[in-house]
Amino acid sequence: MQKQLNRFKVRAVCAIAAGLFVVNAAWAVDPFTVRDIRVEGLQRVEPGTIFASLPFRVGETYNDDKGSTAIRALFGLGLFKDVRLEVSGDVLVVIVEERPTVADVDFVGTKEFDKEVLKKALREAGIADGQPFDKALADKAEQELKRQYINKSLYGVEVITTVTPIERNRVNLTFNVVEGDVAKIKEIHITGNKAFSESTLLGLFDLNTGGWLSWYTKSDRYSRAKLNADIETLRSYYLSRGYLEFKIDSTQVAISPDKQSIAITLNVTEGERFVVSGVKLEGNYLGKDEEFKSLVTIKPGEPYNSDAIAETTKAFTDYFGTFGFAFAKVEATPEIDRVNNRVAFVLQADPSRRAYVRRINVAGNNRTRDEVVRREFRQFESSWYDGDKIRLSRDRVDRLGFFTDVNVETQEVTGTADQVDLTVSVVEKPTGNLQLGAGFSSADKLSLMFGIKQENVFGSGNYLGIELNTSKSNRQLVLSTIDPYFTADGISRTIDVYDRTSMPLSGQGGDYSLVTKGASIRFGVPFTENDTVYFGSGYESLTIVPGTLLPVSYQNYANQFGYKSISIPLTVGWSRDNRDSALVPTSGRYQRVYGDWGVAGDIKFVRANYQIQQYIPLNKQFTIALNGELGWGKGLNGQPYPLFKNYYSGGLGSVRGFQQGSLGPRDASDLATGGPKKLTLNAEVLAPFPGAGNDRTLRLYGFVDAGNVYGDNESYRLNDLRASAGIGISWISPVGPLRIAYAVPLRKQPNDRIERLQFQIGTSF
Repeated sequence: MQKQLNRFKVRAVCAIAAGLFVVNAAWAVDPFTVRDIRVEGLQRVEPGTIFASLPFRVGETYNDDKGSTAIRALFGLGLFKDVRLEVSGDVLVVIVEERPTVADVDFVGTKEFDKEVLKKALREAGIADGQPFDKALADKAEQELKRQYINKSLYGVEVITTVTPIERNRVNLTFNVVEGDVAKIKEIHITGNKAFSESTLLGLFDLNTGGWLSWYTKSDRYSRAKLNADIETLRSYYLSRGYLEFKIDSTQVAISPDKQSIAITLNVTEGERFVVSGVKLEGNYLGKDEEFKSLVTIKPGEPYNSDAIAETTKAFTDYFGTFGFAFAKVEATPEIDRVNNRVAFVLQADPSRRAYVRRINVAGNNRTRDEVVRREFRQFESSWYDGDKIRLSRDRVDRLGFFTDVNVETQEVTGTADQVDLTVSVVEKPTGNLQLGAGFSSADKLSLMFGIKQENVFGSGNYLGIELNTSKSNRQLVLSTIDPYFTADGISRTIDVYDRTSMPLSGQGGDYSLVTKGASIRFGVPFTENDTVYFGSGYESLTIVPGTLLPVSYQNYANQFGYKSISIPLTVGWSRDNRDSALVPTSGRYQRVYGDWGVAGDIKFVRANYQIQQYIPLNKQFTIALNGELGWGKGLNGQPYPLFKNYYSGGLGSVRGFQQGSLGPRDASDLATGGPKKLTLNAEVLAPFPGAGNDRTLRLYGFVDAGNVYGDNESYRLNDLRASAGIGISWISPVGPLRIAYAVPLRKQPNDRIERLQFQIGTSF
C-alpha cells in the first residue's frame, strides 16, 4: 500500500451465536507506534473499560495481530453490538456501537408464579433493568421460564418474548406467557410385581391419580423429583422385606398429544426373597468385638433388611468415632446362596488411624456471633475426635432455632496423618418476627393478636419479645427476655412482665374477670444434655373484678380475703423433650413437671403439675399419640386454695365434647368454678386424611378423652371421670393451624354441658 494513504479501516463481523469473531482486514497496515488512542460512540460505558481491554498502550507498536486481538477482547465484554478500528496517521480510533440496555422487564399472563420471584430469577441470569440487552440471554431466559412451568406440570405453556426499542438506546423486555392447563396424572402402573399387589405399592407413593383433595395436595401433578422419591420408597420397601436383588428395569412417562394427561409405568424385577443365615465380624475391632456385636441389628433367620444393614454399619462407624477414629470404614459384604435363597454378611472393619481435632471453624454465620455457635459444641479443639460429641454438638446448634441448615464437615489436615479440622456450616434464617393476627374459636369468638419477637438479638443468641392477645376469655400482655447463657456454664435466665385478664366462664354467659399482674424471673440449669431444671420467683397482684354471674365461691372468697391479693410464689420445674418434631411429632416423648409455692404475700399455697406425651409410629402413615396430665394444689397456713389458681377442664385441650371449662365443682349458682385437682387422659390415632396422601400437615384423627377437675376436699376418683370419643381434623394450613373435633360423650352427668362440635383456627393478615 502507498504511504500517501493516511487512513485505513479495519472492520469486524461478529458471529455471536457461535461465539466466534472473524476479522476481515480490508487493508493491511504496516506496524507503527501509537501516538494517541481515541474512543468514539460511547454512551454509558466508561472509556477506562475500553482502554483496559486493549492489548496495547500509547507509545507501543500496533500491528494487525494486535488489532484482531483488541476486537475480540472488546466483543468479549458483551457490551457492544459493533466494534471498528480506524487508523489516522499514528492515531488509533476505536469506534463502538453499544448494545441497548434493558429499561424494564415485565411479565404478562403469569398466574402460577409471582412476578417479583421471576424478576429475581432473571436478574441472577443477567437480565435486569440497566443491564445490556443480549438476545442469547433472553432466549435462555425464555427456555428457563418454560422449564419452570413444566416442573409444575404445565406442559402446554407458551412463552413469547417481545423486545420494544425506546429512546436513548434502551429496550423494554416483555415475556408473554400462555400458561395453559395443568397436566394431570391419569395412570400409574407397576408391572412385574408378584409378592405385593399394585394397590399396596402405589399406596406408598406421594404421587397418585388424584382425589377430591388434589387441589390442596397437588399429588396428581407430575414432578420428576417426586417420582424419584417414590421410586426410592418402592426400592426401600422391597429391600427391607428380603428382596435383595430387587431392581427397577425402566421408568416410562408418557404425555398425551394434547399435553393434558400423563401416564407413568414402572417395570420391576422382584427377584427371590432371601433370609439372613448369619453375621460375622472380620477386621480390627480394637479388641471390643463383643461391644460391636451388641450393636448388630441384623437378625439371622429373618428376611434380609437393607435398613438393618445400614443401621448396623452406621452404628459401627459412629462407635469407632467415639474412640477418635474419624476415618473408620465398615463394609457389609453379602455372601449369597441362591440355591437356598439365603445370605450371610461379613462386616469388614478398618478403623484406620486415630485423629485429633485441630481446629473448629464456623462458616455461614453472617449475623450470629461465633461464640453463640461455639458454646453449644461439646467437641473441643486439640482433643480426640469424638463422633458422639460432634453429633450432639450439631444437634445443639440446630436446636437454637437460628439456622435453617446445620452441617459439620470433617477435613484432613494436609501434611499430617492424625489431625482433622471441623467446619460447622450454617444457613441463617430471619429470627425477627412481627405478628399481626386474628383468631376465632367456638369458645373465644374473635380475638386479635400482636407480637414482636427477636430470637437472636444483635446476633447474641438472646431472646426479646412482646405479645398481646385480645381473646375474650384470656387477654394478655407479656414482655419477655431470655438469656440462654446467663452464665458461662449454660444457665439460662428468663424475665417476664405480664398483665393477664382471664374470664373462665365467658362461654357460659358470665362477664366477671380475674386480673393477674406481675413479674417473674426464672433460671434454667442444664443437669444433662436432655434434662433442664428451672427455678425462680415472682410477684403477682391478683384481683377479682365483679360482673355478671360472679360465682358465689368467688364472692365468698372476696368477702373473706378481699378482692385484691398479693402473692410471691417460688417456682421450680423440669423438662425433657426428645420428640422428632415439635409441630407434627410422630415419635418420641415429652415430659415436664412444674410447681408453684406461695411463700409470702396475702395467699399461701402450693401447686404441682406433671404432663407426659408419648408418640408411637405404627408406620409411615399412622401414629398413636398419648397424653396424660395431673395437677394438684393446696392452700397453706389454714387458707383455702386460691381460686385464681384453679384448674379447668372440658373442651379442646382436655376433654372434647364438653363445653370449654365446664367440668368440675359448681357453686350455688350452678356455675363451674374449676378446682385445685385435675386429671386428663387423651389417646389419638393419627392417620392421613382421605385424598391427601402422606401429607403430614393434614391429618384425620380418632380420639378418646377422659378427665375431670376435683374440689379441695375431693380425691381423684376414676368413677367421676368424664369421657368422650370422636373424630377430628388437624390441618397446618397456609393461613394458620386449624383443629376441628366432633365428640360423643361416653360418660357424663345430667347437668354436664355438652358441646359436640368444637374448633379453633388462627390466621395472619
